[in-house]
Order: sequence, then C-alpha cells, then structure tokens
Amino acid sequence: MDNRKFHVALIGADIQMSKSPALHETEAYHLGLEYRYELLDLTERGLSASALPDLLDEIERRGFAGSNITHPCKQTVMAHLTDLSEDARMLGAVNTVVLRNGKRIGHNTDWYGFYKNFERGLPDVAKTHAVLLGAGGAGVAVAHAAIKLGIEVLSIFDQDANRAATLADQLNQRFSKRCAHPIRDVSATLASADGLIHATPTGMRSHPGIPIDPEALQSRHWVADIVYMPLVTELLALAEKKGCRTLPGGGMTVFQAAAAFELFTSVQPDAERMSHHFEQLC
Repeated sequence: MDNRKFHVALIGADIQMSKSPALHETEAYHLGLEYRYELLDLTERGLSASALPDLLDEIERRGFAGSNITHPCKQTVMAHLTDLSEDARMLGAVNTVVLRNGKRIGHNTDWYGFYKNFERGLPDVAKTHAVLLGAGGAGVAVAHAAIKLGIEVLSIFDQDANRAATLADQLNQRFSKRCAHPIRDVSATLASADGLIHATPTGMRSHPGIPIDPEALQSRHWVADIVYMPLVTELLALAEKKGCRTLPGGGMTVFQAAAAFELFTSVQPDAERMSHHFEQLC
C-alpha cells in the first residue's frame, strides 16, 4: 500500500454540506499527500442507519484508510468494530474508524475537538454550572470535555430521560465526584446556570429551529454550539442578539478533523492552517 495515498469517508445522514472533504483534502495537498475524502450519505442513498454494516464492508472492500462517523451512527457503529481506543471505549461513541491490517479500530476525537475549541473561544467564562442539551453520541463526548474543562456541575437534558440519567451516572463514576445530574426542565435550570452547551442536531439545515425557550436565555449566559452548518445557528443568533458570549461549532469540527486526519495518515496536520481554511470555507 502506498503510504502517501489515502481514501477516506464520512458516513452519516444529511451530510452533503459537510466541510470535511475540503478541510481534509486541502491539508493533505499542503502535506504532499494524495488524499480523497468521500461522502457516504444515508439520506442521499435512501438508506437508514441499519445500512451501516454494509457501508463499512464497502469501504473495507474498496481499500479505504478509514471513515469519520456522524449522526446517527456514532454509537451503533461500535458493534461492528474490531477494537476501540481508550477514549472511544470510555465514552461509548465513535466518530473515527481506522481500517488497518484487516482491523476496524474505533476512536473518538469529538471530545478533544470540543475541548480545544472551548479553551480557545471561551477561556475565561464562569464554569460553576452549565446545562448540556443532548446525551447522544456527540453529547457523551462533549460532556466529558466539559468536566475536563473545569465545569463543576453539568445538568443534562435529553428527550430520552434514561439516556440523560445514564450519561450523568457515567460522568460521576468516571470523575469520582458528583459532577453531573439529569434534568427535565431546561428553562428552570438555566435560571441558575452560567452557560448552555448544545449537542443535538437542532439548528442544522435539515433540523431547523431553536432547542430551548428563547425567554430562558439571558445576557449573562454563554452559549456553545456543536452544529456548524450553518456556522451561526438560530440558537447562536438568538444568543448574540441577547448579548451572550457565543462559541460556534466550527472550531470543534477543525480540531476533531485534525486529530482524525492524523489517525488516518500517521502524519500530523497543521491545525492552525486548517482553522484558517475552515474560515474561508464558511
């Protein structure tokens, strides 16, 4: 196998507007790599998430170096892998699958992407208490990053109350302290919180809308979103109008992409260069 040639993919639903192909391919060009990034869009192909095993077989058969994984497959993909990195096993979600030597190894670079983005974009905000919306594949990674960032208490809401409770229990056990709990009333909890982290598909072009009661947001809140298509979601536009400090999801995308790129190629990319390119793409 030519160690300068790489073919990778993104598997997920409604991903035609993804910036990942341009982000990866341009960085590869700068590094002198021959690199192709292909979208395997469930929606475009008229498939459901149950087709995931077939898509994994397809990229393996076609000699891909691996694939990024996005909504709605970050957790279901785990059952179809040979092994998991420590992060992926701990978080119970995978966003990057490396295909090497007949093995499928799952990794999670989402938590690192959110961590780096928050650290750079909201370095000095109050972190006593934050509300997290979403306990799915992205939510579990973001929640881990939030506690690592020093958020003392994380209140977790999910449409599936059991999923929120499970994530809270996992965080409390992992960090050996009472740092998370599930909630049912977002507005009431936001009244005493410093900030809001949004980790659901709401706000994407295919899932428009605002995931909270607009009246619950106050100017003293900070708001971090993981959605990056569009870069300024309806939630962030509302927050900015109210005078909140905001963090778009673009930076998370860049840093998780840089980490995935290195996993695929064993070549370290220039994350700053990727950040500048991402800004141009948007």
